[in-house]
Amino acid sequence: MSYDQALAFSLVGVTIALFVWGRFRYDLVALAALGAGLALGVVPAAEAFAGFSSDITVIIASALVVSAAVSRSGAIERLLRPLLPRLKSEAAQVIVLATAATLLSMVTKNVGALAILMPIAIQLSRRTGTPTSRLLMPMAFGSLLGGLVTLVGTSPNIIVSQVREQILGKPFGMYDFAPVGLGLTAAGLAFLAFAYRLLPSDRHPVVGLSTALASSAYLIETSVPEDWAAPADRVGDLHRQAEGEVRVAAILRSGRRISSPHANTKVRPGDTLMLEGEQQALDDLILKARLKLARSDRPVATEARSEEVQMIEAVVRPGSGLVGQSAQRLDLHGQHRINLLGVSRAGYRPTQKLRSLRLQAGDVVMLQGGERTLPGVLQTLGLLPLAERELRLGGFRRMIAPSAILATAMVLVAFRVAPVAVAFFGAALAMVLIGALRMREAYQALDGPLIVLVAALIPVSEAVQSTGGADLIGGWLSAVFRGQSPLLALAGIMAVSMAATPFLNNAATVLIVAPVGVSLARGLGLSPDPFLMAVAVGAACDFLTPVGHQCNTMVMMPGGYRFSDYPRLGAPLSLLVLTLGVALIALVWPLRSA
Repeated sequence: MSYDQALAFSLVGVTIALFVWGRFRYDLVALAALGAGLALGVVPAAEAFAGFSSDITVIIASALVVSAAVSRSGAIERLLRPLLPRLKSEAAQVIVLATAATLLSMVTKNVGALAILMPIAIQLSRRTGTPTSRLLMPMAFGSLLGGLVTLVGTSPNIIVSQVREQILGKPFGMYDFAPVGLGLTAAGLAFLAFAYRLLPSDRHPVVGLSTALASSAYLIETSVPEDWAAPADRVGDLHRQAEGEVRVAAILRSGRRISSPHANTKVRPGDTLMLEGEQQALDDLILKARLKLARSDRPVATEARSEEVQMIEAVVRPGSGLVGQSAQRLDLHGQHRINLLGVSRAGYRPTQKLRSLRLQAGDVVMLQGGERTLPGVLQTLGLLPLAERELRLGGFRRMIAPSAILATAMVLVAFRVAPVAVAFFGAALAMVLIGALRMREAYQALDGPLIVLVAALIPVSEAVQSTGGADLIGGWLSAVFRGQSPLLALAGIMAVSMAATPFLNNAATVLIVAPVGVSLARGLGLSPDPFLMAVAVGAACDFLTPVGHQCNTMVMMPGGYRFSDYPRLGAPLSLLVLTLGVALIALVWPLRSA
């Protein structure tokens, strides 16, 4: 072992130890490793920041933005909604939701796919009484399996493709992962369809702040357009369209108020409807029934033409200038250029127009204003802003365009019209240009720690290769496996990848293990491609812990899971993937080069 190799191995060893310890953030550890590599001289200064311009980083960032746009479009929820009332049994719910998460993960980042479907699962759990602990983990595992099928489904596939290009001169294609991924996905879904019963049913979810806020019932004011000609024009029809989640509190018509209207009461063009419900349910009904959110189209103050208009939630504090006042009396729009769009008040259902409603301390108000104007208005009025979350009440959400843009990008890559990085960067840009995402939302969609982790570790992993360290380890391993079945070596590298990813993060695992897999294959006189596929599968399939992959972490609190719950379902699934995955890889990717 040379001096440079010893330095490179020491650097990687300390980095891994810090990852396993978990005392410091992953991205901070990666940046520290990059800095240490520069100081030790194993990372050349000219290559230190190449990771930030790498195709890997561009693809991951673009895929996150595209996934966020598809999520916000509402298209997936709209497709699933007709199925939900028919899912009466626990088994049916698990199968449909896990399958949906799996299929969606094939075309978007698996984290984004799970984020789209989790609110649907939680809502279904509330309606039917099915424990969320039986639904969410199968969905998380299904999203991990679905990510195996395409290049952009999960970060390990993207990274291993670029490692192949760096070492062998050519990346994997968009659907090169599909034969193995589809086989493992089908087997995994069949397993989850009955093995979900291994999960406990007595876990109580930890309700996060965003979930608590989402359950607040808002009163909003909508108007029925003059050209409204809906075939279902009664109050009961609106209730059915909202699936019982929105109540028509009052109808204001020609100066008179109809409080708590009967289900047979007709809704007429020009009516003002006072609707009560949760924000998402209200939004869905406004879009379905083609209603108009009152007063949301009045211009609000912006300091610059490029400034975005946003909606936020705030609490009326004791002593606020709004206590005992109405929006009309204070002239919120004229004096502050903001719009009051909704009010949530516990234990009381007001039926008058919002602009005449006298506000009280403790009311939660929904305000619309310029992103630079709102902070000053909140301070002036004595309002306490709640945790920021996306509100698009009554806004036009483009449902078809994001899916069409994503499909176009995948076709361009599949037919090699454009490189993956170019196609998905173009897709991300198009999402912003058509308004599917605002720039602020696009920045929020970027997983900063993941991007920094990958970009910082790329030069560190290349240092192991450039010093010959990967070849050295590959030589040691080839000596261990020489004379053994090649399948045993393939299983060994997949098992190493699968065991490392809960501690290293799947992106870090691929960057460190993939070059070793290539060296092992060469040492045994075998093709590197099966070994790269084994690394990708192993790194993507973390079913044993809640911390190895974001999907597992996302469901931990909503599902009420404990650390020990993951291996109950994940250990047998990992064994299935290891056994079947090795066989499928060897069948699809010949171990010996032609």
